[in-house]
Amino acid sequence: MQYYNSNTVLYLNGQFQKATDTTADVYGQSLHYGYAVFEGIRAYNTHNGTRVFKVREHYERLKRSAELAHIPFPWKIADLIKQTYKLLEINNLKDAYVRPLVYCAPNMSLIGGTKPSIMICAWEWGAYLGHEQLKVCISSYERPNPKSTPIEAKISGNYVNSILATTEAKNKGFDEALLLDMNQNIAEAPGANIFIEKNGKLFTPPLGNILPGITRATVMELARILEIEVIEKHLTVTDLKHADSAFFCGTASEIAGIASIDEYKFPIRWIDTIGATIQRTYKSLVLEKQNYEVII
Repeated sequence: MQYYNSNTVLYLNGQFQKATDTTADVYGQSLHYGYAVFEGIRAYNTHNGTRVFKVREHYERLKRSAELAHIPFPWKIADLIKQTYKLLEINNLKDAYVRPLVYCAPNMSLIGGTKPSIMICAWEWGAYLGHEQLKVCISSYERPNPKSTPIEAKISGNYVNSILATTEAKNKGFDEALLLDMNQNIAEAPGANIFIEKNGKLFTPPLGNILPGITRATVMELARILEIEVIEKHLTVTDLKHADSAFFCGTASEIAGIASIDEYKFPIRWIDTIGATIQRTYKSLVLEKQNYEVII
């Protein structure tokens, strides 16, 4: 997929410039060590124009990730929101995926960065995991131990783990992987959280060994509105393989139904599942104009 062309503009340290004119220093800690933090945000073409869903929550999490990684974050969130909308307007993007990245200056030592940069780019991107139900396998890779790296931060280097897991899954003929934590409990997919359905209730792993997904929190909000009970608890592979259905959720993937885990096929038709109801409700939510913050 081509993410930019000769006309694409990005935002870099207070300036808008063509992506093809942008350079990065090859001696940066971010390139060598993955020492950077990022966000994934979606903009939707709503009934009231292009709106960025839960944009403040995403930039607040970006700031929190930087703090956890000891990267300075001198920018005002309100200004970043404003520049994000301007970036979409300049590139004439209505439905888009927005990627802010905070990276560090040239430094080959293993100490925290002192001169951060922020880049924001955007491109058209459909549902990351597609629109069909997914064949998923349990990965041989585990999520990083939360004592080794702050799991709640979207640190670039952590996503090497995700690349390895997804690549392994696809090489085996699956669509995506599901990773366990160091205690062999279900954690999450390489880029999404997971919910399972059993007896009319939703279950999802608790925080601690997973990314606190903004879409995950939205699913839980929707479930409360729909009077669907959600239980946060540690889940085993056995729990998963006795479930009625399951789905992934994330900004890039939105709500993605799972057809099977390894050899186990979920018994309920997707159209009849709680996940399908959440999927329809989520799509309506992101297209409603009152759910957005716009700073001009």
